[in-house]
This record gives sequence, C-alpha cells and structure tokens, in this order.
Amino acid sequence: MVFILDLSFGEFQLLFSKEILYYILGASVMLLIIILCLLIWHICCSCTKLPVSQTAADGLSANKRGFWYGTQRRETKMEVLDWQNNHTLSPGSSYTNLSSSVDLASTADLDEEHIQGSLRFTLFYDPLLSRLVVTVLDAQDLAVRDFSHSVDPFVLVRLLWAERGDEKQSSLQCVLYEWKTRLVKRSCSPLFGDQFSCTLDEEELSRVTLRFEVRDFDKYSRHGILGEARVSLNSLNISYPLELGQDLQVPKKDIIGEVLLSLKYMPTSHRLEIGVLKIRTGFHPTKSERAIYARASVICNQCKLRHHRTTKQKGKEIIVFNEILIFLLPNHMITECTIIISVYELLSALKGSRRLIGQIHIEKSNTSENEHWMLMMQSLRQPIAMWHSILI
Repeated sequence: MVFILDLSFGEFQLLFSKEILYYILGASVMLLIIILCLLIWHICCSCTKLPVSQTAADGLSANKRGFWYGTQRRETKMEVLDWQNNHTLSPGSSYTNLSSSVDLASTADLDEEHIQGSLRFTLFYDPLLSRLVVTVLDAQDLAVRDFSHSVDPFVLVRLLWAERGDEKQSSLQCVLYEWKTRLVKRSCSPLFGDQFSCTLDEEELSRVTLRFEVRDFDKYSRHGILGEARVSLNSLNISYPLELGQDLQVPKKDIIGEVLLSLKYMPTSHRLEIGVLKIRTGFHPTKSERAIYARASVICNQCKLRHHRTTKQKGKEIIVFNEILIFLLPNHMITECTIIISVYELLSALKGSRRLIGQIHIEKSNTSENEHWMLMMQSLRQPIAMWHSILI
C-alpha cells in the first residue's frame, strides 16, 4: 500500500510517496549533522589556535637549546649615503647561504650574585727570547652551585692588547691570545699548574692586560662565571718569575671594537632588517691575515630564531660589510625580542675554527642601546643607523 502526500502550491500539486518523504527527511538530517560538525570544528580551531611563534616552532624539531623558527635570509649590498643626515640605503641584489650552527655565548649576560674565592698565578718575561710565560697555579674557596653543591672549575685566560698606552684609556683593545686550563671536577680549591707562553715585544708589555676568568663547566648549557682577576703588565717587573694572588671580582666587560648597525622594521610585511655596515676593532700587526664576520640572532620569549651571518672579510682596522640580514617577526613579538650581534674571528692556524671577538645586545630596556630601539620603532619603514660598542 503506497501513501501519497499531496502538497498544493496555488495551481501546482506535488505528489510524494512515503518512501520519497523518508529519503528527503534523511538527507535533511544528514545535511544538518554535517553543518553542525563543521561549525563545532571551526569553533574548536579558533579556541585552540596558538601564537605564530609557537605554531612555527612546533613544526620544527626541538633540541635542548630551544626551538628554531625558520626564516628566509637575504643579504643586500648597500651604500651609505650621509648617515648623519638622511640615513638612506641603496639596495642591491646579492644572496648568501644560511648557517645553522649554535653558539652558546650568544645569550644575555649572567648576573652573578655570589663571587668568592681567589686565584694564584705567576708571570715571567724573557727579554732574550721576547717570550711571556703565564702559569695558572690554583684557586681557593670557589662558590658552589646551589642545586648540585659542587663546582667543575677551569680558567679562561685572555691577553688583551690596547692600541695605545695608558695615556689614552679609551683606546680599543683586541684579544691577542686566548688559553684554557684543564678542567678540575668537583673541587672548590682546584690545582691547575697549566703554563702558557707567547711571543711579545718588550715595548708592548705596557699595553698588555691579562684577564683570568674562572668558570664553572656545564656540559648542557653555557658555562657559569665564578669571578675574574686581571692584572696590567705596565707597572710590573716580571723579568724574573713573579707570583701573584688576587681575590676574584665581579666580571667586567672590555670594549674591543665598534659596529655601525642599521635597524628597520616593516610592520605590514613583518620584516626586521638588520644592516651590518661597518666594523672597527683593535688591530694588531700580527693579525693581518685574520678573517672576520658578524652573525645576528633574534631571541623572542626565550626562543631563538634562526641566525644569519655576513660574508667573511679580511681583517683590518675598519671593515666595510654593507649587508642586510632579514628576519620575519610578527608585530606582537617585536617588543619582546632581543637582537644579538656576535663578531667572530676565523683562526688561520686551525682550519674551520673560530673565536668570539665580542657581542652586542640590543633590546627594549633601560640601557644605552634602548635609544636605537626607540628610534627604530618611532621611524617605521626607515633604516636608522647608529654605532654600538662590541663587548667581551
């Protein structure tokens, strides 16, 4: 028996059987269910949407140093046209490859609250051989880490050479030599006995300062700083072995150069452009064969973005780079990020080895670097150039 549904619309009549009616009702219910599912899915996606920095980082592999956020790098040759007046740049079109190495030193300075202990060392200069000998003997009563109640100390020795003597203290310095003692595990009063030597003219002794940094070795992070001791050779008679002992002090930074940087932020395209224009460092005649390059890193909310580096340039007193390093940075992250410029020297003696010359930290803070940051944010889409001191 077939039931007929009579639907009248004016002069038109539609006849449906009971089976057709069930088909129509079933299709309507299925369509309604699909619409409801799509609506629920859209609501869930909107509620659980992550910030740009986190979603970008989740798509990449994580390591113990943090997530990396991939960005495209483009280096552009520029010409400096009257920086004091116009700050205008003339772009070109050169490209270089990306670098993916990790540098543990390119982070903010560690604020040491407890500095204690002392360091003992000897100095000797042989005028016949023009040779300076530095011996690190031992350290006493070093501070321990709170979480492990132990310390794994070693000493980093830097020989700083000033361009001029004491008559002009503002002259730039450069690191002529850098040595490390052996590591002594779990000892607050380690015995080192490591000896280092270098060739140095006698008339240059008045320009030399030795900086001893006592550090705590950390396998998985950057090394802690337990304190430093420094001595100037200008007023010392070291024609015979001279033993010295000094209490450790809070580490201080030394100015070893200057960098002319330009900053420009474009909010529409979310681009932060860092221009490495010129680098001036302390220059020693024996360092004429060195090669120097700069590397820029951006850290946002303790998440380091992929760094970019300039090309290598032959070392001299003033090096012209005129290169632009580009980072993709959303508007909500620009106020929370820190720019770190690291300057490296390639060592010709060891192929592929490098040494950190110094760093610059630019961020929104109360430091002197804040002026450049404020000018960049006040002059969007315009490059702002300024000199910054390179510290180590």
